[in-house]
Amino acid sequence: MASVTYDHVWKKYGDVVAVQDLHLAIEDKEFLVLVGPSGCGKTTALRCLAGLEEITQGEVKIGDQVVNDVAPKDRDIAMVFQSYALYPHMSVYDNMAFGLKLRKMPKDEIDRRVKESAQILGIEGFLKRKPKELSGGQRQRVAVGRAIVREPKVFLFDEPLSNLDAKLRVQTRAELSKLHKNLQTTFIYVTHDQTEAMTMATRIAVMSKARLQQLDTPQNLYDHPANLFVAGFIGSPAMNFFKGKLVQSDGHFVADLGSFSVKLPDQDKERYASALDKDIIFGIRPEDIHNPLYAPPGIIAEKVNVKVDVTELMGNEIFLYLVNGEHNFIARVDPRTTARFGDEMQVVFNMDNYHIFDPSLDPENPPVI
Repeated sequence: MASVTYDHVWKKYGDVVAVQDLHLAIEDKEFLVLVGPSGCGKTTALRCLAGLEEITQGEVKIGDQVVNDVAPKDRDIAMVFQSYALYPHMSVYDNMAFGLKLRKMPKDEIDRRVKESAQILGIEGFLKRKPKELSGGQRQRVAVGRAIVREPKVFLFDEPLSNLDAKLRVQTRAELSKLHKNLQTTFIYVTHDQTEAMTMATRIAVMSKARLQQLDTPQNLYDHPANLFVAGFIGSPAMNFFKGKLVQSDGHFVADLGSFSVKLPDQDKERYASALDKDIIFGIRPEDIHNPLYAPPGIIAEKVNVKVDVTELMGNEIFLYLVNGEHNFIARVDPRTTARFGDEMQVVFNMDNYHIFDPSLDPENPPVI
């Protein structure tokens, strides 16, 4: 078991910066997820840890050991790839045992490890089969099993569920979370899917444009995003953003968003005093926009007139695509809502849950105030 530390790590390919000054401490036995869009540097960061990429600057540590110059095979890690990377001519048993045979481990120890791992993953009945005789989910379990038998200090997962169908992804997510609890080992997991990150991680590291944007627990990332990128990336559907200005009216702070405005709770005036009379971006999640008939009791509600553009019935909820002036946004409302295309209605914004971003501090990725 081991902690992992990225100490101001850079990775460059010529003039292209793939990872920029990554400083990240991953605790022993933690399930950390690196999440972000394609090209943000998350897989490169994982490959630097695995030794598959040589870092340009900084240090990578596993436990107390700096591993910059340690060969991948000597880093005591195991990696599970997106493509499974199984040998098609070998049985499941031999695929799982192959790495141990290369290390000249005794046969009885190899047999013990393979059978224990197969039992943990529920694939003990498939040990004599070839990969082509398995489903995608079963192949993925074999790939995970091949990593487990090595009993490494750290497990690395590079988008291992992206080749699975939606139902199997949900099932395998739960299995990986259970596996982490059983093995009590450090897991570092890379994905572009924020749902995977939210459901499995102890902590999430959100990356964009080669930089770490925020590191926190899933709930804190959702409730307290550090900037516009994190706010828009975490949560599905994504947070709604409205450009506007913070003004004062009748002693209250008001977010003037052009075609409509919403009054901020008076208890928030001190927090946003620095943004008064400045351009802002107002953010609110779809789940905090309600049909007034079914709004939660006791919320601070601001009414907004809208026109319904599209409805998506999800069974347990309805997504309403709404229009007000130049603004298009999404509400996630109670399934009893009867609004349909073209209807004009009122919705309420839950002003207990909103965010204000200051573009004057960073026009490309405004921080939250």
